[in-house]
Amino acid sequence: MNVDFIKDLGYKALDSRLKRISDRMSHDVRKLYKELNIDVEPHWYLVFMLLQKKETLSIADIAELLGYSHPSLVITVKKMSEKGYLKIKKDNTDKRKQMISLSGKAVKLLPHLEMIWDSCERAILAMLEEDLGILTHLDNIDGALKKTSFHNRFKEEYLQLIQSKP
Repeated sequence: MNVDFIKDLGYKALDSRLKRISDRMSHDVRKLYKELNIDVEPHWYLVFMLLQKKETLSIADIAELLGYSHPSLVITVKKMSEKGYLKIKKDNTDKRKQMISLSGKAVKLLPHLEMIWDSCERAILAMLEEDLGILTHLDNIDGALKKTSFHNRFKEEYLQLIQSKP
């Protein structure tokens, strides 16, 4: 039975299809990290890259720059800190605010991680056969959802369907 139900649903299952692709990629990156004895989770790379570039940021700033929820980022930062990749200290002016930076362990590991991330990018480009049109489509979707939530969009469509029924 070689049927791909999610693929056959087309746009109705776009979110499921994107999640399936993301899960497959994350699983394989996790597998490579394990083979290389690197104790890092695949989704941490954005925090590594951001702090490499910005050096020190608050959790709220990181969440905003990545478009993540504050609670989910708190969990990620906690796990990364427990593994020794992040330093957390109180802000000098606002003691409630936690400032996050890369630890020496993380900085030392960065060159190796960058090679892995570059390899991932190259593998993705090879799969896309250098056609970057997908990024334009994702940018369009992301921009549209920032303007009007998906909830509002599909609710409007749903209400129009109901009103058009005899």
